[in-house]
Amino acid sequence: MVIVVGSLNMDLVVRAPKIPRPGETVLGTDFTQIPGGKGANQADACSKLGADTKMLGAVGKDTMGSFLKESLKKDGVDVEKVLEKKDYPTGIAAIVVEDSGNNAITVAPGANSQFTTKDLAEMESVFQNADVLLVQLETPVETVREALKLAKKHNVTTILNPAPAALLDDEIFSLVDILTPNETELELLSGLPSTTKDEVKKAGQQLIEKGVSQLIITLGNKGSMHITKDFSKIYPAYSVKAIDTTAAGDSYNGALAVSLSNGASIDESIIFATKVGAMTVTKPGAQTSLPLLSEVEDFEEWYKINRFKEE
Repeated sequence: MVIVVGSLNMDLVVRAPKIPRPGETVLGTDFTQIPGGKGANQADACSKLGADTKMLGAVGKDTMGSFLKESLKKDGVDVEKVLEKKDYPTGIAAIVVEDSGNNAITVAPGANSQFTTKDLAEMESVFQNADVLLVQLETPVETVREALKLAKKHNVTTILNPAPAALLDDEIFSLVDILTPNETELELLSGLPSTTKDEVKKAGQQLIEKGVSQLIITLGNKGSMHITKDFSKIYPAYSVKAIDTTAAGDSYNGALAVSLSNGASIDESIIFATKVGAMTVTKPGAQTSLPLLSEVEDFEEWYKINRFKEE
């Protein structure tokens, strides 16, 4: 079983020719409302990939909150522990997706910011039969800390996806089995540049020294790098045409958690996550872009059709 502790947001998505610069107005071409939030996206990814998945978090007592819970429930996620905070609105994310597939996101957390350590402590029994805990940073950092502590107490493997980027203390690092930053997040967490592969290795080792057991750094279309105290390995990305990168990291982290919960090795899990990430960026939206396990099982055939070839 996978537990996901994190955010639930309604994504308000505008497609546009480009992401506007400060002070600039750009006419969009399309607008959609799509269930999102890093926590919910990762929970949805886990469930679609076949895992028994429990979502822990909070929404407002409003129409958006009800919709988000029902959407996850429809995809097989257990939402019994998603609380409704009557004095706060459901979180939203305003997303601009440009024609290149890149995006810019602004999040108003709403009820996510009110998911407390007290709330989580009352849910401790959920951790007793879990295999993997997956957390991010769109809920309060003290709630993240409490989730990691509960997981450690019950011998649950912990994965922290440190997004959006924020400074963390050494106690949190010591509670993390696998940290999954991208290059930008790695740079903030380590205080070191992370542009070249050698810089990524050095920055990763800095976090190993702070107590993280191992890191998987996602490098976009350059793949990912697995780092431990004595080891580093690059996993190349699959070459596909990106339509929308919104949930790429969420699908990768969800796939990693599912594979590890099924007893796969870290090597097998990274390869599986890389496939899932590649499939995700070829479809628009967050949860709407997440592949089913049956689709990933046919990845080789899918890749023959979707492999990007420069003309």
